[in-house]
Amino acid sequence: MGLLDGKKGLIFGVANERSIAWGIAQALHAEGADLGFSYASPVEKYVCPLAQSLGSRLTEACDVARDDEIQAVFEKARQVYGTIDILVHSIGFAKREELDGSFLNTTREGFHLALDISAYSFTALVKEAAPMMNPGGSILTLTYYGSQKVMPNYNVMGVAKAALEASVRYLAYDLGERDIRVNAISAGPIRTLAAAGVSGFKTYYKAFKDVVPLQRHITIQDVGKTALWLCSDLASAVTGEVVYVDGGFNILGIGCAMV
Repeated sequence: MGLLDGKKGLIFGVANERSIAWGIAQALHAEGADLGFSYASPVEKYVCPLAQSLGSRLTEACDVARDDEIQAVFEKARQVYGTIDILVHSIGFAKREELDGSFLNTTREGFHLALDISAYSFTALVKEAAPMMNPGGSILTLTYYGSQKVMPNYNVMGVAKAALEASVRYLAYDLGERDIRVNAISAGPIRTLAAAGVSGFKTYYKAFKDVVPLQRHITIQDVGKTALWLCSDLASAVTGEVVYVDGGFNILGIGCAMV
């Protein structure tokens, strides 16, 4: 018997086999979850084979900046699954030029785009998912410590992640009476497609393991195991939380310049 036998879930945000969302998908599938996938159109050729390898019955492209496309994905999910128990949101985007240099130079357009895709999209997905979620359901998103402390070059994404974390708390409050939990995982640096867009990431990543208490890098499997806990009944009384999977980096009282 798997921890998630009989559970059905939707995962938004797999881009390739290095994606954090893919690590989560593997962990949930291994414990019995029946998973559907939604992805950005440009990565279709990478995502569809991965989804097929887990026997997915739903693989749909979606531009999360468009409400009509979000609604279409959930309508398809209703046809395939009826109801769901799990929703995973692993989506974030900012223009590359906004992730280099000073936050002071953030453009209005860049700010709107980053907040829309990286923060509001979570609320938009939850709005459509909630009516078809079973009691005891779990909703999960991915954040980063740059929401809490200044990380060089993270800039507008740090602001977007702060908004995302606030959204987690408000959504947890709204959905608690329906026994639906909402949480976030704050993962340490992982070499994903999204991370590659942050200026200086390689230098930070290389030094990370020499600073954190656990003295190693974080993997998508590490995040997947924590996601499994949060999506299972083992975390049945946990909601509105940001759970750190960062080797202990968030407990350190040192300047980010040291890494």
